[in-house]
Amino acid sequence: MHTLGEKSVPQVVVELAGARAADLIWRNELGGLTFRIGDQFVKWNPRRTGIDLDRERVRLEWISRRHPAPRVVASGADDEAQWLVTAALPGDCAVGDTWRTRRAEAIQAIAAGLRAIHSIPIDDVPAHWTSEVWVGRTPESLGPRPPTDQSVLVHGDACAPNTLISAEGQWTGNVDFGDLAVGDRWADLAIASLSLDWNFGEGHQHELFDAYGVDPDVERIQYYRSLWELES
Repeated sequence: MHTLGEKSVPQVVVELAGARAADLIWRNELGGLTFRIGDQFVKWNPRRTGIDLDRERVRLEWISRRHPAPRVVASGADDEAQWLVTAALPGDCAVGDTWRTRRAEAIQAIAAGLRAIHSIPIDDVPAHWTSEVWVGRTPESLGPRPPTDQSVLVHGDACAPNTLISAEGQWTGNVDFGDLAVGDRWADLAIASLSLDWNFGEGHQHELFDAYGVDPDVERIQYYRSLWELES
């Protein structure tokens, strides 16, 4: 019996692993699980979470041809859950133990990854992607949306852990593209900078803005953080 504490490992993960170890590396608050199996990652998400891994699969197949992002190996679903298998990218998570002591390098790498994503041409991005995710929503409770600063391809979940870094401190890629869409670059910058507080402690947000090459835009930062908290 394969178990995670008091719970069993999903059968599909056991089958995908075969004789290999399936190491749990992430469990979200909704019950989604991510495993590492050799040089692959498996996301398994119960349908009740409302998170659509097929939406991420479609976006990964698009972005991985244009940017260092995980290549889709396989995907599937049953009545209980969806799963997505991707190939591992080189590099380590930007908030791993190494990077907590090399914060300045990590923040430079996070900014480099965002600049790379934001520079990808958006002419052939499917138009419906934006309406499917939080970036495209305009709840009345937040009032008018600020005018767009620069319309770019946005990651949609630009939290620091979704950047990968080489041992030398260079950005190597990004992961978790389920909310990829066209939007204001401040949708990413607002969340990426906020996530530094959670992962490195408070007082470092300005380092990200400096590394990216912008001055903080207080109005847009506040709006997109409120939108993210309400709609993501």
